[in-house]
Amino acid sequence: MNPIEKNLRQFVVETFLFGNDDGKLSNRDSFIDKGLIDSMGILNLVSHVESTYGIQVADSELIPEIWDSVSSIANFIVAKGTADVAQVQKIYAR
Repeated sequence: MNPIEKNLRQFVVETFLFGNDDGKLSNRDSFIDKGLIDSMGILNLVSHVESTYGIQVADSELIPEIWDSVSSIANFIVAKGTADVAQVQKIYAR
């Protein structure tokens, strides 16, 4: 697990699973399908990502494909470090 995924997973476990990491949530599991996060939870994740990684999330980047799993958020963070908004959106349009 890379450091970004580790940080995100820790945040999700502490914030949405109340510290109970029973190992049943993989980094690719959908937060929405698992019923872990609602729209307010997504905003909490966005705030964490912006403050932790010093990136700005555009309104157009608030799409489920980006914010629905540890892995997809980690990929977004890496992409934001090396790409502009249009390139990031192309990644998630596939």
